[in-house]
Amino acid sequence: MRILILGTGGMANTHAMNFATISDAKLVAAVDVDLARVRAFALRHDIAETFTSLEEAIAWGEFDAVANVTPDRIHYPTTMALLAAGKHVLCEKPLAESFAKANEMATAAEQSGLVTMVNLTYRNVAAVQKARQMVIGGEIGTVRHIEASYLQSWLVSKAWGDWATESQWLWRLSTKHGSNGVLGDVGIHILDFAGYGAATEIGHVFARLKTFEKVPGNRIGEYDLDANDSFTMSAEFTNGAMGVIHASRWAVGHLNELRLRMHGDKGAIEVIHMPDQSILSVCVGEDVEKGVWRQVDPGTVFTNYQRFIDAIKIGKTAEPGFSHAADLQKVLDLAIETERERREMAV
Repeated sequence: MRILILGTGGMANTHAMNFATISDAKLVAAVDVDLARVRAFALRHDIAETFTSLEEAIAWGEFDAVANVTPDRIHYPTTMALLAAGKHVLCEKPLAESFAKANEMATAAEQSGLVTMVNLTYRNVAAVQKARQMVIGGEIGTVRHIEASYLQSWLVSKAWGDWATESQWLWRLSTKHGSNGVLGDVGIHILDFAGYGAATEIGHVFARLKTFEKVPGNRIGEYDLDANDSFTMSAEFTNGAMGVIHASRWAVGHLNELRLRMHGDKGAIEVIHMPDQSILSVCVGEDVEKGVWRQVDPGTVFTNYQRFIDAIKIGKTAEPGFSHAADLQKVLDLAIETERERREMAV
């Protein structure tokens, strides 16, 4: 399977390294508007062809599938062009900046018959996959309450780099540069983490968003730092459970942590995922009476990259697909609207 990498920023290296481990995949080309950057990327990953525009790459045409790792606002026009050109697409999240665009992409994907997936990376976490199986298997009974959080500290720590001087972080803080803030950046991850792990979807939502002052006037050069930094959300899920979901870039002590806890009428499950480890814990059976939690080995799972290649081989899209990502974007759009109108809304 001949793979083209579109966009050669930081996340593109993760895509390239993962595809390089798959025997049925071959990296054949890379595209970036920055000539020096795309050539350096190609050299690092042993990629033969480079282009500075997608149009050039499509005219060349010697590839089967694309990893779309462009900035959020570029996903829509580039993916639509790739579908029109008959190429399979693994697109980074979020699928688009709005539900309207994401839904249009989902419709085009379905009509194309091509394999299209969204790289919701935490589907690669074995612990959440195992948690979902346990919920579906009825091991904690009927789910009543869900807690989910995504905590990062890169606005108060330089562990990831200096956000105030590096464009790869600054654009994430600016709506003018296509960012919907922490809600759009990691909110989509925690919504998927919670809904997938609990085997349900959000039915009603109410959210509050907050942008804190990071520098005087919240502006650095061309970047207006006006995108939200933290959000809290109350939700009612379609399985009847109530839930709370929140995320922040101000979470001191948490470099990159996702947490999901599901409480049922027969037990509970907790998933904690951090860069260096994932932990799956359960409180079931006799342990319910004393509130005892025990760790469970979740096993291993295939990555989105492997499942994308496998899906192309059999000609059938695997989850998470474009339609699912569009549904998540609808929740994100409504969250912004609920903040503006100060009322709960149905999805």
